[in-house]
Amino acid sequence: MKSDIEIAHETRLLPITEVAGKLGVSPEDLELYGPYKAKFTESFLRRIENLPDGKLILVTAISPTPAGEGKTTTTVGLGQALSKLGKRAIVALREPSLGPVFGVKGGAAGGGYSQVLPMEDINLHFTGDLHAVTAANNLLCALIDNHIHQGNELGIDPRRILFQRVTDTNDRALRNIVIGLGGKTDGVPREDHFSITVASEVMAILCLATSISDLKRRLGEMLVAYDKDGGPILARQLGAVGAMAALLRDALKPNLVQTTENTPALIHGGPFANIAHGCNSIRATKTALKLGEYVVTEAGFGADLGAEKFFDIKCRAAGLAPSAAVLVATVRALKYNGGQPKEELKNENLDALTRGICNLEAHIENLQKFGLPVVVAINRFDSDTEAELDFVRRVCAAKGAEAAISEVYSRGGEGGLELARAVLRACEKPSNFKPLYELDLQLTEKIKTLATQIYGADGVEYEPAAKASIAAIEALGERYAKLPICMAKTQYSLSDDPALLGRPHGFKLHVRDVRLSAGAGFIVVYTGSILTMPGLPKSPAAYNIDVDDDGNITGLF
Repeated sequence: MKSDIEIAHETRLLPITEVAGKLGVSPEDLELYGPYKAKFTESFLRRIENLPDGKLILVTAISPTPAGEGKTTTTVGLGQALSKLGKRAIVALREPSLGPVFGVKGGAAGGGYSQVLPMEDINLHFTGDLHAVTAANNLLCALIDNHIHQGNELGIDPRRILFQRVTDTNDRALRNIVIGLGGKTDGVPREDHFSITVASEVMAILCLATSISDLKRRLGEMLVAYDKDGGPILARQLGAVGAMAALLRDALKPNLVQTTENTPALIHGGPFANIAHGCNSIRATKTALKLGEYVVTEAGFGADLGAEKFFDIKCRAAGLAPSAAVLVATVRALKYNGGQPKEELKNENLDALTRGICNLEAHIENLQKFGLPVVVAINRFDSDTEAELDFVRRVCAAKGAEAAISEVYSRGGEGGLELARAVLRACEKPSNFKPLYELDLQLTEKIKTLATQIYGADGVEYEPAAKASIAAIEALGERYAKLPICMAKTQYSLSDDPALLGRPHGFKLHVRDVRLSAGAGFIVVYTGSILTMPGLPKSPAAYNIDVDDDGNITGLF
């Protein structure tokens, strides 16, 4: 089979105005970024607000493994398959971060015959949204340090500055730094930290804001530091909101592109699901719902992370009610969870599959707790045997979830027709969607609910720093304590220990720290050894990326 980039280069892209025309959108309602990318105008977004909504389908997955699951590819392929069945379908995805693109994973635009295009643009600078988030975030950091340097009228305690600088590359050397060194004119020396851009609260705000005015309100609400008496310092007190919003003005508008089969795709926002809330923007999802009959979106990593945050944070904030959830699994990944070595995954092993299927069962049960019909997409590999596939089907049926084979990587939309028909049936079933927990629960009770009901923990252990942070948040007032939880946790395990595969039992969730993201509207809980600034591997994907004399980029896949 041809490589992803070969398939992408051979695809005949339609002018983006023609793709928009499929949705009834005129060229005047677009801001063009070349022939194949566009943003919607603010006037158009306001004009469609009162149109009826289509049906929303979430694609999530089992716990990630080195064997691969194919969640983005399945999302794109399902959208294409629905289009082949005559449905007006739209795909809604996140924007890739440069960190993974040049780090471990390489490109993140789907694969095979189920990609979003133009792939090189989407994986690199795209329309500049992530750069705008970086600039806005770091402007606020500069204003904080300048305020202290210029006399510190607000009495900011340099030891209690919460807001951190960001960059959209994996750079472990920036995790812990000292700034302000030099002379008197170089600022006040203090410890600082870098996170990756997609973990920034500004990124979360971009994805959760519904308008420019809502964006500005949320930016102003960000808790950036405490003063020397322990009082909160908000971003609006530093006069930062207007300039930050100006940098984010265009980034707030959703991006329109297309798939390898010219199905419309909205790609907007890029938070990671292990350290942030992991969903594309509310604006993109709502725009897609106004324009399409069926909207296929995804949430990052496994269902214990991205899907839970999609339901408990994004849907709650936006008033969304999804119709069905698709859970992507592979026989290979399930055998890996069952202890089969990676180099042997092509061999049939029903014993390993039997041991590892518990991970799939846990994710099905978790999704059903939100009141949704669940369809399991078995992303088929050539090495899968009929005995293995039949075993997975039987387990899914016993759990009340229909299973469907997906071959969208090798066959595009045609390979997703079985899955698409199963999803259409699921969308006609009763949906009793509800979040997992009530917001008026105590902060520790919400954490415990996630730990026990989603991860399967026996309880929660808190480090002293986490206890102190919880007390500080609760002291700020009831409205902050009633925010939802955004758990920062390893994606590789249902627990906070990446080595515990399958469905761990007999463990406690270890909470290291807790941080208020008041502008985003959630509380981040840091567990285990999770980091907000990844590092590069020994052989990063950057080594394989190049550009020839004609400007053609290679090595992204």
